Amino acid sequence: METLLNYFETIPPLHRGLIIVGGLTFFWILEGALPLFNFNYKKWKHAIPNIFFTITTILVNLPMAFLLLMSSDWAIANDFGILNWLPEMSLTLCIVLGVFLMDFFGAYLPHLIEHKVPPLWMVHLVHHSDHKVDATTANRHHPIESIIRYTFTLIGVIAIGAPIGIVMLYQSLSIVATQFSHSNIRLPKKVDKLISYVLVSPDMHKVHHHYKMPYTDSNYGNIFSVWDRFFGTYMELDTDKIVYGVDVFPDEKKNSNIKDLLIQPFQKYQKPTVMSKDN
Repeated sequence: METLLNYFETIPPLHRGLIIVGGLTFFWILEGALPLFNFNYKKWKHAIPNIFFTITTILVNLPMAFLLLMSSDWAIANDFGILNWLPEMSLTLCIVLGVFLMDFFGAYLPHLIEHKVPPLWMVHLVHHSDHKVDATTANRHHPIESIIRYTFTLIGVIAIGAPIGIVMLYQSLSIVATQFSHSNIRLPKKVDKLISYVLVSPDMHKVHHHYKMPYTDSNYGNIFSVWDRFFGTYMELDTDKIVYGVDVFPDEKKNSNIKDLLIQPFQKYQKPTVMSKDN
């Protein structure tokens, strides 16, 4: 475990990029072999805006990586944060607990808040307005949202007192986890259900992308599903009833256009036009 931690303490930007591209490629291929929905779409055309926002997320995150390092170094130097206040533990337990807590502060908490605070919800809508959720949807975040989530991650690093190796390990696992949960793949129901008791499974997260409340406001988890189960935000819905998108921005053409998506957070809601399969 020490070797693993040492690697992520100094992981090169190129390797971080390869994790993103490698995961995306793997799940994209898997989608073709085990599709959940047989989308009638041009996959590359659909991917263009999503890849654009993936790139903007990278451009926001990489230059500010030094802030994560500074925050981590400060917390450790000042013996600050949850990990530093707990009794001495094994390195393995420290890493597992650190990643677990980072998932709360860096993913579950900001995701929940984004759904509850109207201005933040308007920014987060860019992620929800994808009508064909697949692996490329994973990092479809408006640049403003990338900054918001980065801020929560910084808060998490300080609150947890996480070493930079744990932070970088968490971010790498988070990327792969979100690509997995957004992938348009069909797993055996029992397997998906079993996974969902600990980790966020594809079927579990697809419920979150259903356009209709209260399902949109559920299943906020990124890596671990236990946060949703503990805080009462876990919900289930048959995948056959799921309709992707948001009814307040129903125009699929605009929701596939980069320019329209960049200004979407500053526009007013539009009249709902989508009918759910469960109506």
